[in-house]
Amino acid sequence: LPSFTPSTPTTPTKLGAGGWSPLDTDRYQWLQVDLGSRKQVVAIVTQGRYSSSDWTSKYRLLYSDTQKNWRPYLQDGNIWTFDGNVNSEGVVRHELQHAILARYIRFIPVDWSKDGRIGVRLELYGCSYWADVISFDGHGVISYRLRSKKMKIVKDVIFLKFRTTTGDGVLLHGEGQQGDYISLELRRARLQLSINLGSNQYGSIQGHTSVTSGSLLDDDHWHSVVIERYRRNVNFTLDHHTQQFRTNGEFDHLDLDYEISFGGLPVSVKPSSGGRENFVGCMEGITYNGDNITNLVRRKKRNLTFSCAESNSFSVFFNSTSFLRLPGQSDSDTLSVSLSFRTWNPNGLLLFTALADGWVEVALTEGKITVYMNVTQKKNTHWSMFFLAGSGLNDGQWHSVHLNALENYAMLTVDGDEASTVRTAIPIQIQTGGTYYFGGYFLHTNTRSLQRSFQGCMQMIHVDDHLADLRALEQGLIGTFENVSLDMCAIVDRCVPNHCEHGGRCSQTWDTFSCNCTGTGYTGATCHTSMYQQSCEEYKHQGKSSGSYWIDPDSSGSLAPFRVNCDMTGEKVWTTLKNNLSPQTSVTSADQEGKAVLQITYNVTDEQVLSVTSSAEYCEQYVAYACRMSRLLNTPDGVAFTWWVGRANERHSYWGGSGPGIQKCSCGIEHNCTDPRHFCNCDADLKEDAGLLVYKDHLPVSQVVVGDTSRAGSEAKLTIGPLKCQGDRECNYWNAASFSSPASYLHFPSFRGETSTDISFYFKTSSTHGVFLENLGTTDFLHIELRGGSVVSFSFNVGGERMELSVHSPVPLNDDQWHRVEAEKNIKEAVLQLNGQYREVRPTPPQGHTKLEFYSELYVGASSGQRGFLGCMRALKINGMTFDLEGRAKGTQGVNPGCQGHCSSYAMHCRNGGKCLEKYNGYSCDCSLTAYDGPFCTDDVGGYFETGTLVRYDFLPEAGAFALREEKSLSGVGVPSEANLTQEELVFSFSTSSAPSILVYISSRTQDYLAVVLRHNGTLQIRYSLGGLAEPYTIDVDHRNMANGQPHSINITRNLREIRIQVSVSYGIVAWKEFQFCLSLVVSLVETGQIDPILIERYNTPGFVGCLSRVQLNSVAPLKAALRSGLAAPISTHGILVPSNCGASPLTISPMASASDPWHIELELFSPSTRTSLFVLFPGIISMVIFTVLCIMVFVIRHMFRHKGSYHTNEAKGAESADCADAAIIVNDPAFTETIDESKKEWFI
Repeated sequence: LPSFTPSTPTTPTKLGAGGWSPLDTDRYQWLQVDLGSRKQVVAIVTQGRYSSSDWTSKYRLLYSDTQKNWRPYLQDGNIWTFDGNVNSEGVVRHELQHAILARYIRFIPVDWSKDGRIGVRLELYGCSYWADVISFDGHGVISYRLRSKKMKIVKDVIFLKFRTTTGDGVLLHGEGQQGDYISLELRRARLQLSINLGSNQYGSIQGHTSVTSGSLLDDDHWHSVVIERYRRNVNFTLDHHTQQFRTNGEFDHLDLDYEISFGGLPVSVKPSSGGRENFVGCMEGITYNGDNITNLVRRKKRNLTFSCAESNSFSVFFNSTSFLRLPGQSDSDTLSVSLSFRTWNPNGLLLFTALADGWVEVALTEGKITVYMNVTQKKNTHWSMFFLAGSGLNDGQWHSVHLNALENYAMLTVDGDEASTVRTAIPIQIQTGGTYYFGGYFLHTNTRSLQRSFQGCMQMIHVDDHLADLRALEQGLIGTFENVSLDMCAIVDRCVPNHCEHGGRCSQTWDTFSCNCTGTGYTGATCHTSMYQQSCEEYKHQGKSSGSYWIDPDSSGSLAPFRVNCDMTGEKVWTTLKNNLSPQTSVTSADQEGKAVLQITYNVTDEQVLSVTSSAEYCEQYVAYACRMSRLLNTPDGVAFTWWVGRANERHSYWGGSGPGIQKCSCGIEHNCTDPRHFCNCDADLKEDAGLLVYKDHLPVSQVVVGDTSRAGSEAKLTIGPLKCQGDRECNYWNAASFSSPASYLHFPSFRGETSTDISFYFKTSSTHGVFLENLGTTDFLHIELRGGSVVSFSFNVGGERMELSVHSPVPLNDDQWHRVEAEKNIKEAVLQLNGQYREVRPTPPQGHTKLEFYSELYVGASSGQRGFLGCMRALKINGMTFDLEGRAKGTQGVNPGCQGHCSSYAMHCRNGGKCLEKYNGYSCDCSLTAYDGPFCTDDVGGYFETGTLVRYDFLPEAGAFALREEKSLSGVGVPSEANLTQEELVFSFSTSSAPSILVYISSRTQDYLAVVLRHNGTLQIRYSLGGLAEPYTIDVDHRNMANGQPHSINITRNLREIRIQVSVSYGIVAWKEFQFCLSLVVSLVETGQIDPILIERYNTPGFVGCLSRVQLNSVAPLKAALRSGLAAPISTHGILVPSNCGASPLTISPMASASDPWHIELELFSPSTRTSLFVLFPGIISMVIFTVLCIMVFVIRHMFRHKGSYHTNEAKGAESADCADAAIIVNDPAFTETIDESKKEWFI
């Protein structure tokens, strides 16, 4: 074929008549083009053979400078297959993603016309290329002298290309006397860039930074390197793949002395270089900060070689269907075979040869070389032997194997390591068979093995100590081969660049790679999907309670997940980041200037802190400075003695309770400092200054510098509280839009998709069809839609191939309930998941994973004439970024911001009888008619009762109830009137260690009552007195001692004469009881007499001491009303009641259900003239009576002794009106008040 000179027309034209069509149509055909010299090829155009049925539908390209050591064209980390023609006349053009720089191009047909033969007309487009080349032999080094002896360089641009067969060697090196350096070197065929812009003398700031790129760079092909540095920011580009990083330390300049060297280390550096080798190979186009180094060297006519010698290696590339057969000596008593190989597979057959009476096999097994020898002796007896050597040989590097068997022993040497050679005895003489197979695929015709074809490269094959002439093999002069590629090694490192995201560990075989995501916080085929929610707010909406959680604010973005504390007890959620400083840390170790520096760390990065503060509505951090002879801020106009450093290393001289630019403390703002002449208490050497820092753009505090601790007697203690942030300013979780027309849509500016793309959103609809979103790019598209009311489909384009995934839901999706869609596409697979349960996973095509080119706008809804989505959509995220549906919906016809109807999907999160209330951007739980509190009505409300403590709740007469109806709507507490109860449900939890005692007493101030008591032995008893019974109806529930200090839950439900009791004891056993009254009575609570005195005598001495919680009678929660000061209710409390949940576990017992609604109350109102009220008494009712009697007795006795003159007291004034003597002292003694206040602080004597 004559030389082919490229042309550069602006548009492709028909390539003329004729064309190339080989005589044989098979996979061994190729067309080679000689460009005359090295050219830069940027595009290829193909056509079928003129006026024929011959064309090439798929093809590959190889290129070389010397017609040897061919290299396949790669794209997306794969040997690229181009789409060709579908007829003989059409013209197909491909712009190369990366230009080919070579003299020779080979066109390799892969698929062709089914009705004809291989045929092609082609043109290559490009331009001329020329560069100076320098050859390095490992001894010569080029030193480039800098313009001055010492250079402080803030910006560097270095460019070079290199080519080598050696895996180790220094390409460039420069250093300075202050410890700065820059070095670029090959290590195990990978390129490592090391930079140090300076470390300080104490070593606290380490400047060393090292980044590795590439793999298999000893392939004797040209590789381009570009290093761009501006201050600490570096772009490191190898073969069009760029890594961006920032150097360690705090210095910006690279301080170099005198010179920078290329090809190795200067002689002056070598003694301390640690055995680093010089580069062996070729470089071209070396430029340093605009200076062409290769051109300068050439002009000075240094004693160097300005050409690149050809390599003598001849590689053979094996796939899973390849083998190679070579001849050797037969009937020889010596077997000697050696070869070099490289592969990623842990298993594969390297060599097989038949002996005169047996066989020998050399294989790679789990990364080790194994040798099997089997010989049949004369008497039909078999002798076999197995031995192995090496490990981890499937690392993609070149490894050598040498097997030598002669006389009575065999030797196996791996990687030329004679010291590790394996030797073994052979009991018999072997005779060679004369034929050697390499690669293994021939075994499909052999009955002894079904395994392990070798996939990889071989070179330097020796048989009988002679180098095999593989060029003669290529020409058909010796041996034979099948489906191998000669004079090339097409090994591809699928882990470089690493497609495992977020630190996932990549491993590979010849065909694919896999990611180990353990410990990364991410999951999926490429470790792309975060395992955690983006904020505490999202955990709350999942029904989680307060605690410690991992959050990932940017989801699948680059920010790593981190742990925070989430406080979800209120309507707003607090996110807390703790620091390392203990409260009241003593300030010591002042420096020579008299300043003490305290570093505050948070175990998170600055970027992670910023992700919390930037999305929060409000942040705060508590700071406190306790002092003695240690001033804080000085005057507003003076230089502050103490300051703190916040975000971005900015210095601030205001303190808690104040604001930016105001050098005052909280007392200075509020004008209540101890010394009014100062604006901080500590500036007068008194007390403490404390408060909240709330300017969130300055937070968190990272350092505090205390400047007044060197005076005699100076002492100070510092407290820096955790950073606390509240609210989700971006409101991502409920960011929603409603689509009211199938023709409506929202559109967003174009964005560029990534290799891995994830999409998630929630939707609710009553429609059966609709397009959720689509993006119709110039070469790629993405489309998600609902079909048939039960199917969600996800379709996209990869490398010109359309893929579609569909997930079918067993329940309708158009039920106006919220459903979640999650879709992900990455380099290995595509995943579509619905409602976190139903999913489809499909592998993606191996090529075409260049970053998606979404040059058109993203449409939420349908813009292409299809039926758009009708309904609500919220929380749309693509690659961790939330799209503002509400903001975009404002002013868009047919789309409204927000969405109603959240309770239809989330009411189940409102627990324990809480009512779900709709909000514009979410929902809330109304807990007013429950005994619980908190955002989901799951927080226990209870109290600790001491001896004599009493809580009383009165059911008001009809007039009172009517008067309080309006108040009910304001306070959220129902206040029912008097009633005859024919059914009730009583629920509560308790814990106590004392018995006997009365737990709950419900009465109408008559003989009708319900009492729950603990008997002397701690067992539970229920007592009903209804309708004038002579004796109360008594139920002994269980024989266990429940006065054991553990929490227990009780549920008592009565409907007329039927009683059901449910008891949950502390260790999880649940007891059920059902009872029927034996008498035909009017079973309702009515007024007939007085309180049962037997209860006082038997069960209430000394009275209940312990905890009660979750107390609820029908829709009334009396204990909650007593403990919540903002609730208006007919409640009274005597004694000390301390809030506590009593250690009760979350409620797991479902409410007792009867045939009718147990929450329904049938009321029979008394006439107003009755003037009596039903009431509920809690444990201290009788104890209060006894306590009062005892007090009277003590008073009488004291009075008697006073008159006799035998007892005297200095009781404080006011004791008569106080609850006890202690209370009187507190009220009347000012010093006691001051003592209590000051005891909370630590003072220095």
